[in-house]
Amino acid sequence: MESVDIAGSSNIAAKTFTFEELANATRNFQDECFLGGGSGRVYKGQIDEQVVVIKQVDQNGNRKFLVEMLMLSLLHHPNIVNLIGYCADGDHHRLLVYKYMPLGSLKDYLHDPSPGKKRLDWDTRTKIALEAAKGLEYLHDKTQPPVIHRKINCSNILLDEGYQAKISDFSLAKLGPVDGKRNVHVKFEGAIGYSAPEYVMTGELSVKSDIYSFGVVLLEIFTGRKAIETSTDGEERNLVEWASPLSKMRFSEMADPTLEGHYPVKGLQQALIVAEMCVHEQPIKRPIIAEVVAVLTHVASGKYDSESRDVQNLT
Repeated sequence: MESVDIAGSSNIAAKTFTFEELANATRNFQDECFLGGGSGRVYKGQIDEQVVVIKQVDQNGNRKFLVEMLMLSLLHHPNIVNLIGYCADGDHHRLLVYKYMPLGSLKDYLHDPSPGKKRLDWDTRTKIALEAAKGLEYLHDKTQPPVIHRKINCSNILLDEGYQAKISDFSLAKLGPVDGKRNVHVKFEGAIGYSAPEYVMTGELSVKSDIYSFGVVLLEIFTGRKAIETSTDGEERNLVEWASPLSKMRFSEMADPTLEGHYPVKGLQQALIVAEMCVHEQPIKRPIIAEVVAVLTHVASGKYDSESRDVQNLT
């Protein structure tokens, strides 16, 4: 895949919509179309024959709206969410239109499963992890300058048909450093538990900040635990602190209990080791995303065999 020149590109592929068109698509933003939202209200709608998601951006979020609209208009990859279009009518209406992801987010499966929702098996987890890593590899290695996402977490990994993973929410995305520089400095805007320590403490931001966040996601995928757990007595427990160092516990003790032991031992070890490498306190000691993709490709190329409880290479 050729590199994408983000800074110099003027090829905006997204379609423009009027506010009236998007109001009609959601039946005037009725409650039954409401899906939720954090930085803005999100609705399910239909435009022509296509089911879409429409996000109303908060009035104070104009900068974030512009960043996400411009980024996703230029970024195109199977593991990046697809921006269909946007609305910028008048002074107040700022809306983004995406392809609908029928299976929701990774968070829905790991931490907020609805009754009867299928739990993720080993093969599906490794598929999601690998595809999300490939999306991040596209941002870090295939765009010029690299794109730092800044909000990698389970809520922002969406799942299309067949559990195809797609990275979403580019409202805080930042173009990475150029001219040989390793990082840029910005105001911290992130989630405690996912954000790299150097970013939290000093605002130092680099592609290695995303690597740290992705390492936390990997830990969540394979342990089933949240980035920050709140105990019954109100005490917060950090997943990275719980998992480090790996040597203090057996790998089998770290596996998500809902897997019920149905995972390859070697595959689990490899997945957890690369996750620990990603969340290293020192950015320079974290792997680059291509190395993470290589390990996850190896892990995902195996198939769990309930008889041997190990990896059987696919041929």
